[in-house]
Amino acid sequence: MWLASGLEGDFDAWSFGGDPDGLAALVLEGRKTATASAYPCYEAEGEPLPEEGEYSVVLDSRDEAVCVIKTVKVYITPFSEVTERHARMEGEGDLSIGYWREVHRDFFTGELADEGLAFTEDMPIVCEEFEVVYP
Repeated sequence: MWLASGLEGDFDAWSFGGDPDGLAALVLEGRKTATASAYPCYEAEGEPLPEEGEYSVVLDSRDEAVCVIKTVKVYITPFSEVTERHARMEGEGDLSIGYWREVHRDFFTGELADEGLAFTEDMPIVCEEFEVVYP
């Protein structure tokens, strides 16, 4: 897919956690234009944070390319301060911050436990906004 896009340079390829197929479908529908990650997991795994201007190939649960996105904004905020706007941009459920917090609290709790870490309401969250650039 990267070659077909005509884009050049570096890119990363990854799938959304929890529901790779459903979340990738929301991206293709134009409903999902943001995502969030637990900052402590980046630290634990020694992974670099996403950066504005980066490209990613979004994969489905079979590791097949679904689309190419470009990161347009990255910021870090405490879990408890993630905004209603960001929740809507994630495109999940009823688009409310209540739904977002419930689903992400559960997801981050499991993800952090895998790293031997605990979820807290004030832990930093990496919020990323993106746009589909291919197809």
